[in-house]
Amino acid sequence: MRNAASFVAIASLLLASCGGGGGGSPSPAPTPAPTPAPTPGPSTVFQVPAFTNLTVSDIEKVISQGVAEAQAQGQPSGFVVIDRVGNVLAVFVMNGANLTLRIPPAPNGQNTDLQNLQLPAPAALAGGISKALTSSYFSSVGGAFSSRTANDIVQETFPPSRLTRGLESGPLFSVQFSQLPCSDVSRRFIGYGQPDSFIGTKRGPLGVGADPGAFPLYKNGAVVGSVAVVGDGVYGLDTEYGDNDNSKEEIIALAATRGFEPNPIIRADRISIDGTLLRWSDATPNDFKSSGTAPAFASINGSVGNLVSVRGYYDAAFGIQPGTVYGSEASGIRPSKTSEYSDSDIWVVSDGFGNNRYPPRAGTDAAAVSQPLSETEVRTILVEAFDIQRRARAQVRRPVDNRAQNTIVVVDTFGEILGLVRGPDALVDAIDAVPQKARTTVFFSNPAAAGDLQANPNPAVQQYVGAFRNFLGDPTALTGKTAFSVRAVGNLARPFYPDGQVGTEPGPLSIPAERFNIFSTGLQSTLITPDIVAHVGFVLGASPTDVPQTCTRSPEVRPGFNRINNGLTLFAGGVPIYRGGQLIGAVASSGDGDDQSDMIAFLGLDNASKKLGGIGNAALNIRSDQLKPKGQQLTFIACPFAPFIGTNDQNVCQGK
Repeated sequence: MRNAASFVAIASLLLASCGGGGGGSPSPAPTPAPTPAPTPGPSTVFQVPAFTNLTVSDIEKVISQGVAEAQAQGQPSGFVVIDRVGNVLAVFVMNGANLTLRIPPAPNGQNTDLQNLQLPAPAALAGGISKALTSSYFSSVGGAFSSRTANDIVQETFPPSRLTRGLESGPLFSVQFSQLPCSDVSRRFIGYGQPDSFIGTKRGPLGVGADPGAFPLYKNGAVVGSVAVVGDGVYGLDTEYGDNDNSKEEIIALAATRGFEPNPIIRADRISIDGTLLRWSDATPNDFKSSGTAPAFASINGSVGNLVSVRGYYDAAFGIQPGTVYGSEASGIRPSKTSEYSDSDIWVVSDGFGNNRYPPRAGTDAAAVSQPLSETEVRTILVEAFDIQRRARAQVRRPVDNRAQNTIVVVDTFGEILGLVRGPDALVDAIDAVPQKARTTVFFSNPAAAGDLQANPNPAVQQYVGAFRNFLGDPTALTGKTAFSVRAVGNLARPFYPDGQVGTEPGPLSIPAERFNIFSTGLQSTLITPDIVAHVGFVLGASPTDVPQTCTRSPEVRPGFNRINNGLTLFAGGVPIYRGGQLIGAVASSGDGDDQSDMIAFLGLDNASKKLGGIGNAALNIRSDQLKPKGQQLTFIACPFAPFIGTNDQNVCQGK
């Protein structure tokens, strides 16, 4: 989809509500005090975060420290502070800050989707919210990730560099298009005083961001939120792992975190993937020019800058808000009750009023399958997958030999979420990304896949059916003959096929490498660009209404809902579920390494099959690894070689 014309109306508008708090005393928020956090229960093996939160004084300190550094660097900036579940707690803009937003163009200048998007002030604040979500949502007790860390693991080469062309893509390739503004899983800010406005994980205006300049905030070893800085006019990416950007946004953001830093042993630069250390920051304290003594917030609010509103995310009239306590009912993520699961290590996503949002339930797709998943089958798959997780060695947690902590989801063939469980400290991002994984695998394995894509109102989406069939040499592909794992779909969505082999043609779900960057990935981004465009129009005041909680504009299976309702994702960790050769759903997992996620979903389903009978993984002869497009075999799953703590078991997925 070419983007230039899509933004003509938007580009002439400013955010009408950008003013806000001014220099006066903000009105007190009418929201009730946060629900007291429960005492954390004992866990047999998992890291459990302390029950704490960002206070108003904490947030004032973070902003004041950032402002002092911005003044010393000579770069007026905007600051976004969120809590761990993505509530925007404060947006502060210094006088003279550059709040325009520009997304980098395609490498060869042939821009599609979001590439080369240029928006007026204060669009940068929308980008700031998205990259703040990144550093909070990807961090945990066991690993602290910045938006620069995310930059390195979402691109088509890992680590990204002109010198590493020929290596495979990043382990979270494509995750930038999770937490979409149209997601049915992410919750929305609907105004202070509303009973559930702060409950549950929140969306991002542009998904999640890879633009450096956002860091997680920690208290008592727990993630309590993050701070993001904007001010250079670019919402971009770093394509060179080995250089130093000398980013003032990153220097200012790092200075803002003083007193709220993670333990150095859990920072991303102490964690390696495939032998490569991740990056935490190009900036260091040696780059700071401020003294470290920040002014009182009251002395800068209204003079140096102001709290400002962002439509759909923050209302400056109510001032700075305290963060929710992660793990409390008020946060929307909490330990399960004994009435929900007998395993006290299982956590769930709640509605803030005591109810599990996604309790196990039967499939809704009786019109499409002869025998949908039962509630008992869904519960058993979730519990068995969780038990695999309990034994699995984490890849991205410190200290070493911690257990993996993932979110696990089961969906039916319509993409309806039938159940969700998670570890106590599992990444928040996975609450939206795992339904994407499950929906992706069940969609591409579905007899309706080709028809749904051909019925999409966007011609640029429709053409991927022909491309897919030509690439596989099968004119009837995407009609339910093949069980596609998420890993296999991802294989077919890289700008080089096979992944990383420079000079080869792109997969049929991708665009060519010379046009590719993280803002235009192929089918994935083409499906949701209209939704992001419409939402940006709402944020900037060009549209009176927000996007509905449904993405991709695919044919509906019920009013307001389609099979890929929060978009697609393209990194591993999901497999379809079958009964007697018929597709009946999918199970997916995410929150640690790709191979761990594959194993948790695949073995969880295998163990549930042995316990229940009747359901299970796809038969060997229909799995995607039976296909060899262009002479290269697709992969169905890839499990860690020796994955479990306390045993020497090896090749645990082999033969299943």
